[in-house]
Amino acid sequence: MKRSIAAASLHYAVLIFLALLCVMPIVVIFATSLRQQVQIFAEPLNFLFMPTLENYRAVLQEDKLDRYLFNSLFVGVVSTVITLVLGCMAAYGLARFRFKGRTTIAYTTLLLRTVPLAVLAIPVFVIWNNWNLVNSLWGLVLLYVAVNLPFTIWLLYGFVLQVPIELEEAAAIDGCGPFRVFTLVFLPLIAPGLAAASIFTFRIAWNEFILALVLTDRHTRTLPVAASLFITDMGVDWGKVMAMGSLIAIPPLIFTFVAARQIIGGLTAGAVKG
Repeated sequence: MKRSIAAASLHYAVLIFLALLCVMPIVVIFATSLRQQVQIFAEPLNFLFMPTLENYRAVLQEDKLDRYLFNSLFVGVVSTVITLVLGCMAAYGLARFRFKGRTTIAYTTLLLRTVPLAVLAIPVFVIWNNWNLVNSLWGLVLLYVAVNLPFTIWLLYGFVLQVPIELEEAAAIDGCGPFRVFTLVFLPLIAPGLAAASIFTFRIAWNEFILALVLTDRHTRTLPVAASLFITDMGVDWGKVMAMGSLIAIPPLIFTFVAARQIIGGLTAGAVKG
């Protein structure tokens, strides 16, 4: 009995320690955003300070911030929707239709996602420039769809295989056409997979910096690129950078919490009526 209590205590202690390690960068970012520039570089660092919202006020009053926010939301939402639609259909086709090499195709799609995004910057810029997609939001959308689609297909492929095909056959016998079977029977059953894929896709499109820096200008840049504007020849305004970083982190966190509830609800829901 004492051994089990000690093991459980050690287990939770390790979990708490790991949780603190994960939360610490967020705490540092938020705390730094509440400091003045003088307080940030003070030696020794004073952990007790008078917080200020001056950095947030300066960031929110920055010119074209609303434009940058719109750009990030447009690119993130549109690329996520397109990726989910294409990825879901591709995963369904790979899992349901029998053809030679389908398993190999399903698992090798993930290898495309292992290519670092920085490696793609110059080739993509050359191709996008020839297609007149540089400095275009649709150019970013198309790129992020291409980047996120392999992982989305691989992720949803596993969820599709877990759906009994008998449910689709029963719906077809009851008079449902292929489209109604796909939308009314199949899609609700893979809702947890769609939620997980949407979290991954949206976060990549929202937070990506290198490709957005190369492919945008002052009219089409996204929020991560806008945050880099506080890095100048005169130095780095860390207070504003951290304030911008805190604001950028809010939409993905909200989206993650909402989608996580959908994942839990989908995992606990029954596919067959009792």
